[in-house]
Amino acid sequence: MRVTRTFVALIVATTVAVIASAGLGAQGGAAMTFKLGTFEQGGRTFVGLVLRDAQIVDIARANTAYEQANASAPKLTAPTDMKQLIARYDNEWRTRLMAIARTIPAAGAPAYVYAISAVRIRPPVMPSVQLNAGGNYVEHEQGIATNQARGAAAAAPAARGGGGGGRGAAPAAAAAVSAPGIWERKPGDTRDNPYLFLKSPSVIIGNGDSIVVPRGRVQIDFECEFATVIGKPAHYVPIDKAADYIFGYTAHHDVSDRQGRGDRKMGGSDWLIGKNHDTFGPLGPYIVPKEFIKDPMNVRHTMYLNGMVMQDSNTRNMSHNIWEMLSFASNITTLNPGDVISGGSPAGTNLERPDPRWMRAGDNAKCEIEGIGALSNPVVAEAATSTK
Repeated sequence: MRVTRTFVALIVATTVAVIASAGLGAQGGAAMTFKLGTFEQGGRTFVGLVLRDAQIVDIARANTAYEQANASAPKLTAPTDMKQLIARYDNEWRTRLMAIARTIPAAGAPAYVYAISAVRIRPPVMPSVQLNAGGNYVEHEQGIATNQARGAAAAAPAARGGGGGGRGAAPAAAAAVSAPGIWERKPGDTRDNPYLFLKSPSVIIGNGDSIVVPRGRVQIDFECEFATVIGKPAHYVPIDKAADYIFGYTAHHDVSDRQGRGDRKMGGSDWLIGKNHDTFGPLGPYIVPKEFIKDPMNVRHTMYLNGMVMQDSNTRNMSHNIWEMLSFASNITTLNPGDVISGGSPAGTNLERPDPRWMRAGDNAKCEIEGIGALSNPVVAEAATSTK
């Protein structure tokens, strides 16, 4: 008889546990995964917790409510911006945000929870240093080379004047060598060294903000990129430790002006003109903490122009991975919480197209990163009254 009662009790306990587990999964499990962003509502800017891709939780107000309901919980000073949250995330806010997330129901949420449609999405963070990778997708580099060869082949008959003489083989490219103190290559590594350039933080805009085509510029290109957000001060970081310095990931649209300088000064290359017009740095819409992206080197990202797919690739196609890029950057300059390294553009830009389709006023550009979200921006012409 005792064995029977024990067996029945065991079955009941197991059933209760399964039901409880199922309830947690349905009600609180989804809230365990969250995104973070910066939002504006009623003229007030706040750091928010994004739940279910539908709800924006005002972290400061939610934390006050949480501490009132949990008197024994540690008292935390709410972050006033994303950089503060990032700097204090590991020691304080990761656990607190997960606890807050569990308290937010999908329906009937408290007053400090807003629908996405009720807020303005701002850039999730304003980096002090915004670094972008150049030529970091093999497919992108190959596409540019193919298009350049296509143009050269078209021009060759006129240049040769109909002559029948053959040309010798192109000279072999010089082998890549290390950059002492910055990038030391391992034996057998034939890749070029990483390449990074600065994009001014002043050009950063958020989801929904307009990309402004500067007056007189007609070759405005798109580049949808997977970006890494720095979590703590990083200087001389070894590659095998780089993951420890990452806070999370976001999307970045590296808008580019391909029209050039109009002369050959300094070889004709001008990264200020090419990358740093106002509004040429959409970032967001959110940051996803790194624990929620299972494999950052296997993430799809897609660029749409007016709904048409222009780029469709995966971070696994990077030449140098995100940890190598972070290490390389940290060997040049100290990175701090909230700084951003964008991993470079995949194939599909207008530099690779025989029939380029440049962005122009009236377009809508959308950079979508798997697991992060879609960064969507209308394209407009610069106002005639601009004082620029």
